[in-house]
Amino acid sequence: MHRLVLLPLFLIVASCAPTERAATAPDPASPAVAATEAADEQVRNLIILIGDGVGTAYWTAARFKTGRLHVERMPVAGLTDTRSSDSYVTDSAAGATVYATGQRTYNGAIGVGDRCAEMFAADSAAVMQDPASCDPLEGIFDIAYRAGIATGLVASSSITHATPAAFGAKVPYRRHQAEIAEQMAENPIDVLLGGGRGFFDGTLRDDGRDLWTPLCREAVCLTTPTEFDAYQVDDRRLVGLFAENHMEAADERRPTLLEMTRVALERLERNPAGFFVMIEGSQPDWRGHANDPLPDVVSEMVDFDETVGVALDFAERTPGTLVLVVADHETGGLALQMEADTLTAAYTTGGHTASMTPHFAWGPGAERFSGIRDNDEIGRMLIDIARRRARVAR
Repeated sequence: MHRLVLLPLFLIVASCAPTERAATAPDPASPAVAATEAADEQVRNLIILIGDGVGTAYWTAARFKTGRLHVERMPVAGLTDTRSSDSYVTDSAAGATVYATGQRTYNGAIGVGDRCAEMFAADSAAVMQDPASCDPLEGIFDIAYRAGIATGLVASSSITHATPAAFGAKVPYRRHQAEIAEQMAENPIDVLLGGGRGFFDGTLRDDGRDLWTPLCREAVCLTTPTEFDAYQVDDRRLVGLFAENHMEAADERRPTLLEMTRVALERLERNPAGFFVMIEGSQPDWRGHANDPLPDVVSEMVDFDETVGVALDFAERTPGTLVLVVADHETGGLALQMEADTLTAAYTTGGHTASMTPHFAWGPGAERFSGIRDNDEIGRMLIDIARRRARVAR
């Protein structure tokens, strides 16, 4: 006869700094580890889509609008604990850095570790002489550069904004967008599509430094929807920046996130070593910060979900492609409620929340991402995938 043993459950009130659970190293000889390694080695292309601020209610609202979501095509789903190293409530900088590097860091950090905050506080002028040396964290793009794997960033914000910056640069704080632009211009990122031309154009930068002219000597540079529509894919670097700062909201955005994603994938797949690309739906977060009406939220979410559909269509016809959809955090504490027979948005804050966010996976090794995961756990899995792909690509 089996007896059910009930154990007491204790709730522990923690300090403002989040606690970390102890990591248990897997047995390298276990069949599960061997299967994981085999799946990782099958990954040739990695597509990471980040919905900025996208919590469960955001996906629910989009599903009510469309009836069915493209993320429903993805067989693996779970929830992500999105905390940073110094707060239960992360920001987009730390929230993207953790996926890019596999390590939690302080809010505001772009591709750098906790020690950078101390270094910056001690001598900010010295740090800003070479911001990329401020406790830099190895990211998946760093691994790709060394192995000849193509890389790309696509966003509906400025390309220098926190989420894409965390993959393409290393600076103490997200506000250092001029330095982020300098590093993105210098780093061998094959595709940059979004807004943010003002951070590269010497006539618009505060320091007058012209990054745009030398960049466009080696790259195909696009600045208008007409130029984008006329673009013919070749092996040159592709830089399309369609606004001085951020791009328009989804209903007015041209080119669309979907269109930029399709072109990015066409360009990146030309590399025989494969590619890693991060695509951000930047503006659901902004709708949450502004506590905007539900139709505005839904517009951004449908735009993002349709972009997921483009990535999945590519993956289905391109063996060895892993697609991962995540969020950096939830924004606004969005809830959906009925008012006079109309579904409306209600918010608990104009900032971010600590709520877990949904994630979805499709492709070789996707099952690794199922269930409740810490964001740094997901990041470490991405780093492992990148390293294994790099060994094969070399």
